[in-house]
Amino acid sequence: MRPSGRDLNMMRPISIETGVTMHAEGSCLIKCGNTHVLCTASIDERVPPFLRNSGLGWVTAEYGMLPRATNTRMRREAKNGQSGRTQEIQRLIGRSLRAGIDRVALGERQIVVDCDVIQADGGTRCASITGGWVALKLAVQALIKAGDIKSDPLTEHVAAVSCGIYAGQPVLDLDYLEDSDAGTDANFVMTGSNGMVEVQGSAEGATFSRAELDQMMDLAEKGIAELVAAQKAAVSE
Repeated sequence: MRPSGRDLNMMRPISIETGVTMHAEGSCLIKCGNTHVLCTASIDERVPPFLRNSGLGWVTAEYGMLPRATNTRMRREAKNGQSGRTQEIQRLIGRSLRAGIDRVALGERQIVVDCDVIQADGGTRCASITGGWVALKLAVQALIKAGDIKSDPLTEHVAAVSCGIYAGQPVLDLDYLEDSDAGTDANFVMTGSNGMVEVQGSAEGATFSRAELDQMMDLAEKGIAELVAAQKAAVSE
């Protein structure tokens, strides 16, 4: 039934390669099927002005798609001319990653996670969150190794996956063909202990029922478990 031939509850192949850039304190290339995202984490010993002298750290994110990440070329977005979609996604990534960190233990410093979509085939925000956590973890490990912090401030794994109603059936991890034709599209951001961070869902065609929402949540839990396993393998936990 699915264009890819996958079962309803089957994820696309997941791979996470770490240490892919030489300058960033943490980096990875995450591939979720044909969606590929480069994630880097950069440490800044300064925090935004609203956090100065607070003792709290900060994690934020920026997101972008390269001009030929899709089937037609798009123009590069200048920071001050970002689309509403781009701004919404990078705020989502930042919120999601902050849900899994002890900002007191991080200390008064900022980590900026950049997520650049090299190739898009659906689920770019979800891949960015999942890969962004790995880059963040590697940056934190660098801080610990340098003796700049004493304990790991990351309290939870954070990952994200899409689910939807496609051809009348709840499915896990939509690719572009499914996403563009889905009756319902939803993104689930969760911790490794199944805590809900954020749920974004909308009916693109027919409305969906509470029972279908529950089915999508069950699929999301399965997908998040697989993504967290991939995160752990990537950072050697």
